[in-house]
Formats: sequence, structure tokens, C-alpha cells
Amino acid sequence: MYLLELQNVSKSYGKLEAVSDLSFAVQAGSIHSLIGPNGAGKTTVFNVITGADRPSSGKVFFRGEEITRLQPHEVAKKGISRSFQQTFLFMRYTVLENVLVGFHMHKRAGAVREFLHTRAARAAERQIVDRALEIIDLMGLYPYRHELACNLAHGHQRALGVSIALACEPTLLLMDEPVTGMNPTECDEMVARILKIRDERITVLLVEHSMRVVMSISDRITVMSYGRKIAEGTPTEVRSDRRVIEAYIGEEGDVA
Repeated sequence: MYLLELQNVSKSYGKLEAVSDLSFAVQAGSIHSLIGPNGAGKTTVFNVITGADRPSSGKVFFRGEEITRLQPHEVAKKGISRSFQQTFLFMRYTVLENVLVGFHMHKRAGAVREFLHTRAARAAERQIVDRALEIIDLMGLYPYRHELACNLAHGHQRALGVSIALACEPTLLLMDEPVTGMNPTECDEMVARILKIRDERITVLLVEHSMRVVMSISDRITVMSYGRKIAEGTPTEVRSDRRVIEAYIGEEGDVA
């Protein structure tokens, strides 16, 4: 059984068909990349998976259960979390406070903290703080845990956005262009963090334009163009596929 499976998913916005008859499956414990030129439909796929958009047709399964019609908060409770291309942070909060907000939004622990001043509540809050610090350390942010988010370098802000997504304790993490705007050093650091996330038994579905990143860490790659799947396979198989090379002419010179 696959962790995530899309079966013949299509999504139209009026006369525009953003995704057309798309099927692919993600193996548990893997890093699976979804790639394609701008406008290929990748973000729409993420929206469909997370419940932000409903498909026009087709089905989405997670752990063998259909989640096609679930609301975003219901999908999140199933164990799917998402980090965005645009990083949404509480800029006047510290790194630790940002991650704690993620925990409280997921667990609604803020109500416990405010209204139940019991020993059990305080112990639960301590456990949340400890777990938040573990995530911060995993993402290389421990030295900055008390730093305001607005003072972080771009790469660290992106890492904080991923940390907040991890606070939802996902089984599947959807990452939308995590190395966008990063310099080579920041990019390499994020790659190392994504591998660490996978080592934590969190499956990763990655949308990324950097073929250097995709080819270096993916177990399997699904390639889209104009809303359709045009190729799928291992990095070696995809790298040599003429359809992929043609789809990326002018997009990524290092795809070949």
C-alpha cells in the first residue's frame, strides 16, 4: 500500500484545465519529487492533496483512505502538512515562539495553557516545548531559538517555515520550492535538512525547480507539463528522458 496515491485527478478553473488525468503514488519513507516547468500544475496538485482545492474529477488516497473531499484541517489531522514557497512567519516572535504557535494551532494546547493551570497541563506544555526545541535543532536553528524571526537570514527563515510545518507532526510533508532564493551554501544546508526529515520517518513530497537538488535527493520523480504527467522514474531514468529535457529547455540547464 502506498502512503499517498492520486488516481486520475483533474482540476479545472473554468475553461483552464490546470491538472489533467494525473495519477502517481508516493512510497512511505521516500523523497518523491514533483517537477515541471512554470505553469505545469504542481501547486494545484498540492492544493488538491491538502484540501485547499477540490478536484474536478479523480480521487486522492492517504494510507489507503480516500481524502478527496476532506477540508484542509481534516487533511492535516490525518498527518499531512505543507511548507509554502512564500514563508509565512510571525516576524515579531522568536524562533521558538513561532514553532510553539504551530504546535498550539495543531493541538489547540493554547487553551490548556490559558485555562487549565494544572500540573498535568504544565507537564504537557513542557513536553511541547521540548519537542519544539528538537525540531528547531533538526532544522539547524537551535543557536537562533531566541532570535526574532525578522532578524533571521533568508535561509533560516525558510528553515523556520519548515519547522512550523513539522510542528503539526506530519507523516507526509509537502515542501513547495524550499530552496527558492537561497545561495549555494543555504541550498546545501536545506538539502541536508530534508534528508534528516526523511530519516525521522517523515515522507517528503517535494516541488522544486532546482534540478541539482531534485536529482541529488529524490528516490522517485514525477514530471508534469501543461497539467499532465509526461514521465516518471528514478533520477537516472528521468535525467535521460528526452521528454523531460524538452520540457525544461530554457527552464533548467542542468537537467541533462
